[in-house]
Amino acid sequence: MLHLRVVSPVDRTDGVLDLLGAHPGVTHVVLLRGAAVDPAGDVVEADVAREAADEVVASLCALGVDRSGGMTLEQVDTALSDAADRAEEAVPGDGADAVVWEELIARTGEESRLNATFQAFLTIACLLTAVAVVTDSPVTLVGAMVVGPEFGPLAAIAVGLVLRRWDLVRRAGTALAVGFPLAMLITAFGAWLGSRADLFDRDLALAGHQVDFVFEVGPFSLIVALLAGAAGMLSMTSAKSAALVGVFISVTTVPAAGYAAVAAVLGEWDICLRSVAQLAVNLVGVVVAAALVLALRNRRGRRRDVGRPLSSG
Repeated sequence: MLHLRVVSPVDRTDGVLDLLGAHPGVTHVVLLRGAAVDPAGDVVEADVAREAADEVVASLCALGVDRSGGMTLEQVDTALSDAADRAEEAVPGDGADAVVWEELIARTGEESRLNATFQAFLTIACLLTAVAVVTDSPVTLVGAMVVGPEFGPLAAIAVGLVLRRWDLVRRAGTALAVGFPLAMLITAFGAWLGSRADLFDRDLALAGHQVDFVFEVGPFSLIVALLAGAAGMLSMTSAKSAALVGVFISVTTVPAAGYAAVAAVLGEWDICLRSVAQLAVNLVGVVVAAALVLALRNRRGRRRDVGRPLSSG
């Protein structure tokens, strides 16, 4: 279930109540007259079955509530109510499979912004990769994969391509185009300082070890990227968000970027170029698979809604 809160202008509250009351996937409707201060109006709250949320939000937007008032959606972890059970049973589909498009756009839009936090996480992840390379530590490499925030912009690009939201594509593309080179430059500087301070042995760092798979580009590089992209998008569009951690550990985007920086400092340009190629393969593979999954889910959702008009006040 999702908890919906609507700030409604007084002249549209009756329409909002009629819309929510008529929809079988809505329950626990609460009206607070005059409770909203800015923007002024009434507050209407309700619990909505996840399968019905996209339709309900679209209907409220058709009433203009999003322009003259506002809406928020929150995940309800536990709902102990026969009315809630009936609402979930009354709408077709399963909550775990339902896509709330506005929620997805808002989430990917927020995670695709180039800001100090995104850049800091990406840089730390690349630096962790550098440590993993020079210390031959797969555990540290896994830590770098988990810390890396790059799936957010990749998912945003996929969403933007499928929904033709070019603003999302531009924003996410900028985050990746600026974020990765900057993180790699900082990592290269850190590796250079480490070599100057004799923190690691160059020959040992270049010797064959357990993290060499990062720059070994092959068919499985693309296969893993495609599978990770598909799993990541399924996770973001359903209630199975915990699966995202597994996606982060699967793809070698951040490790490839960090390895390329270290290899460049050590003058190993072949390894550097292969690492960059690995990075490109993973980025493209994740976006392609995520976009395909999202396109299929979008198509299924539209087929299900054919002939089912939106509720209106």
